[in-house]
Amino acid sequence: MSSPARVLGRSVPRLEDLPLVRGHGQFVADIAFPHQLHMRLVRSPYAHAELRSVDVTAALAAPGVVAVWTGANIADLPPIDFRDPAGEALRPYRQPLLARHRLRYVGEPVAAVFACDAYLAEDAADLVSVSVDELSPLLDAAAAPGSFSQGHSTEATVLRAGYGDLDGAFTAAHAVVELDLTIGRHSAVPLETRGALARYDAARDVLELYGAAKVPHRNRDALARMLGRSAAAVVLKEGNTGGGFGVRGELYPEDFLVCLATLRLGRPIKWIEDRREHLMAANHSRQQRHRVRAAIDATGVILGLDDEFWLDQGAYVRTHGARVPEMTIAMLPGPYRIPAYRAVGHFRLTNKTPAATYRAPGRYEGTFVRERLMDVVADQLGLDRLTVRRRNLIAAAEMPFSRPLNALGTEVVYDSGDYPLLLDKALTQIGWTALQLELQRRRVAGELVGAGTAMFVEKGGLGPMDGTRITVDTTGAVELVTGGSSVGQGFITAMAQICADTLGVDYRRVRVVLGQTDRIQYGIGAHASRASVMTGGATHIAALKVRAKALDMAAELLQAAPKELDIADGVVRHRDRRGGPSIALGDIARHLAPDSLLLGDRDPGLTAEGWFRTDHMTYAYGVHIGVVRVDPETGHVAVERFLIAYDIGRAINPMMARGQLAGGFAQGLGGALYEEFLYDERGEPLCTTLAEYALPNACDVPAVEILLTEDAPSPLNPLGIKSVGEGGITGVGAALAAAIDDAIGLPGAVTELPATPRRIRILLCAARERDGRWHC
Repeated sequence: MSSPARVLGRSVPRLEDLPLVRGHGQFVADIAFPHQLHMRLVRSPYAHAELRSVDVTAALAAPGVVAVWTGANIADLPPIDFRDPAGEALRPYRQPLLARHRLRYVGEPVAAVFACDAYLAEDAADLVSVSVDELSPLLDAAAAPGSFSQGHSTEATVLRAGYGDLDGAFTAAHAVVELDLTIGRHSAVPLETRGALARYDAARDVLELYGAAKVPHRNRDALARMLGRSAAAVVLKEGNTGGGFGVRGELYPEDFLVCLATLRLGRPIKWIEDRREHLMAANHSRQQRHRVRAAIDATGVILGLDDEFWLDQGAYVRTHGARVPEMTIAMLPGPYRIPAYRAVGHFRLTNKTPAATYRAPGRYEGTFVRERLMDVVADQLGLDRLTVRRRNLIAAAEMPFSRPLNALGTEVVYDSGDYPLLLDKALTQIGWTALQLELQRRRVAGELVGAGTAMFVEKGGLGPMDGTRITVDTTGAVELVTGGSSVGQGFITAMAQICADTLGVDYRRVRVVLGQTDRIQYGIGAHASRASVMTGGATHIAALKVRAKALDMAAELLQAAPKELDIADGVVRHRDRRGGPSIALGDIARHLAPDSLLLGDRDPGLTAEGWFRTDHMTYAYGVHIGVVRVDPETGHVAVERFLIAYDIGRAINPMMARGQLAGGFAQGLGGALYEEFLYDERGEPLCTTLAEYALPNACDVPAVEILLTEDAPSPLNPLGIKSVGEGGITGVGAALAAAIDDAIGLPGAVTELPATPRRIRILLCAARERDGRWHC
């Protein structure tokens, strides 16, 4: 008998898509329960103010209103706690569900209105009157810290890490390169805004919460602690999700409020965020200022890197704690040796929307800083930018490569990789030599065109463990229950492929159950690019156990040794005997029923749990190359080509991996050229609609060229898998900044993202005035 066809590594169609394209998806806005109430929040119009009073009299008298809460009504509830253990120093900076004494950002929840209709709730919210004494806002994280509360500064903490003899490196340096770099404040704008629907089932004494929950079990536990309930009495149910990207699925004040309200008011409570609320209340991200310097020798080799940065956290520390600055510090050295390193991160609060993670948190920012530094090192020494990178890259022979740094509670150990090989492949793929000749020809003709490169390492597969349960029923259908979560990344298809490939069934026969905390006791969800590695590893182990159990029973039924049998298309057959006896997995499941005479001392059911454990993350890596054209009059940057070369270790589904990379690029493009949350001097947000918050459109996004390689499978899991979810975004800002430098002929000119037309035009005007050509 020939070996069964493998489904792992093939670009099979996604299982998730058919219900969605047919309009059968179920998002939280589609769910409704009888007698439900709608919640509308009254949000602060002030960036910083002492709260004197909140008058809800008129709102309570409005038609359809059942209740109006202020902070005084829920004074027994603590602030929102962190998802993971965080330093004690951060606890004073947690966000209350509703403001009580001080307003700290425009958009902060002040009161909650509950009404029988969403529009009536919105009308009533407009009747709530807020009396304040306005205070001066703090808007610059790099300015001197102010007072957050009694005894607490707006500098919540200072993070420090490093290794090696940094002072010796700078003493021995041929030259020192210094840069002042800024990454603008932006964040994810998923197609579906946030939403939550809570219902209390009094008959079972169970609180149910419907909505996006990328970490459902941890969110369940946090809700249970806050509300004083057992974990078994809180159930989270995740349906379809219109994008997550780090900003959705975390717990916000609204999630707690709908749960508390359904318990107190005895009716289901629904809340759906509008786009204005999303842009001023959902997590922001990215805003950092870095003052970085490098000690280099005469050949461009970096001897030491010293970075001090200021992260604008906004008004509160939300569920992620200090994860973003921690990741910035841990991943900033990237794919280069960097023998001595020091980083100091100032984690500071301002009167802006609170910040947290956004796809590739800390790495998008750190890659911009590191790759700008590499470019300027080359420019100052008169060397080719690629040559400088090659001289500093970690070699394949040095793997695994350990750094005395910590990322998400694990030691940074690059598990495998050949960075120079991927760079060579990327340059060949884009035709680098011919591209340079073509760009030079166009420059001679008067065009401002250029190309830039960025390299990076991307972490994933965060442990420590994850589990799944696989069951084959008597029809031969396979159910895979996982504590993972789907936020649109193809999770269901990927897990079905791993299960099917290991077990020997059609992946379309695998039903993946996820996001339901009452179906499996434990799960870490989908975050930190962990699902493929951790949930995939657990699925592989569980499928191996089910396979072994099936072959054991089949061996008895077919009078053969288990090693003589194989499973293909859900049927057990002899490996080397065509047309011999066979038995379907469904029939084996029937023989494993509790009342089966053949069960013997076996555990009943064709089912097994699988647990995958790891102490270290996997580290994928990539090369981004961008080609741009700059309008000399307006400063507008058009991206003509963009290549993503990415080594994934082993691809579960290459089509889905390419989709993840292409989608990540579009978001990275937004942060590089368009998107930025701006504030006026009073702390009022200037970008609260999509008319002001500029997203890239279809005309701005080129057809991304993707080179997916599998040269360095991870030795840390049985399938060799690494992550892919964030590799498309990480290097975009850095590569485009380098390409703009090349186009306008100003080495190291781009020091701030996004590189908007106004900022590029300022650079062009300064260069023209310096050269005496003309004034702008």
